[in-house]
Amino acid sequence: MKKHLCLALLFLGLTATAPFAAAQEQPTIYTIVPGDTLWGLSQRFLKDPYYWPNVWANNQAVGNPHFIYPGQKVRIYSDRIEIGPESTAPAVPAPASQELREEPQAVTFTVNGSEGFLIENGTKPSGIVISLHQNREMAGADDIVYTDIGRAQGGNPGDRYQIFKKIGPVSHPVTNVILGQQVMPLGELQLSELEDNASKAIITKSFQEISAGSFLLPYQDRKMTIALKSPDRDLTGYIVQTQTGNTALAVNDVVFLDLGKAQGVQPGNMLYIVRDVVPDQRYANAKIEKLPVEVVGALVVVATGMNSSTAVIVKSVDTVYRGDRVEMKKSR
Repeated sequence: MKKHLCLALLFLGLTATAPFAAAQEQPTIYTIVPGDTLWGLSQRFLKDPYYWPNVWANNQAVGNPHFIYPGQKVRIYSDRIEIGPESTAPAVPAPASQELREEPQAVTFTVNGSEGFLIENGTKPSGIVISLHQNREMAGADDIVYTDIGRAQGGNPGDRYQIFKKIGPVSHPVTNVILGQQVMPLGELQLSELEDNASKAIITKSFQEISAGSFLLPYQDRKMTIALKSPDRDLTGYIVQTQTGNTALAVNDVVFLDLGKAQGVQPGNMLYIVRDVVPDQRYANAKIEKLPVEVVGALVVVATGMNSSTAVIVKSVDTVYRGDRVEMKKSR
């Protein structure tokens, strides 16, 4: 029976862009042996153990991310590793000291800023949309609104702000501590005419309908290209909320974590989504305290607060739920 080998998991960007070698490059063929992992292959042949997420993301032949098998053929290029059906080309042993012609490029993906975030306790908005033109209930792009930002608050004609709405408080699924308020972006506005404590503004962009009571934060470009990067420490936390409020989650869903800058999290960090496995003591000769965790998916952090972050699920082999644990162990 082939021995299942546990691999270090996973990454699949929403718009991941993997580097490709020149078409004429001939790969070296390597045969997987017992003890090999994607982490180890990336370290050995690409000189970067944290490049393995891209290896798995671009190899559909590895259907179950938990396992690779002895005897599988690996095609090694200067900037990537491909795992697939056995090649018809003669196998050439790959020496451990093989020098590569170029360094692997960073894996990147793009977020558009619609993910939302948690506004943590103590953070105050810059202003509020206090009224809509002609007392309308909803507003959209090119509509006029009024804010409580005036000259006394440091406002100036032309100042740009982003518009958000509060969804509700977010409590930790384990401790029940309130972590902050979930907020969603609604659009953008620009101040046009100012009084001492109020202003007239025009909505320059809208993602959703905007109503009075929406709050404002200074404009920043939230559309970003993020490069995958390894964390500089072990990380453990929880999925504390979801963007949609759905309990069951899958690839491309946005979630919020109880990890932020204070815990060492950075945009681009990838974490496993894991669950504990309860041992069945009936068949054990000695008491088993703990089994290896079950890895059910992975996510990538796209924005960070002080003690929270926004992340996108990029790979899953089972349904992901609010309350699932996330972790990254540098030793893996």
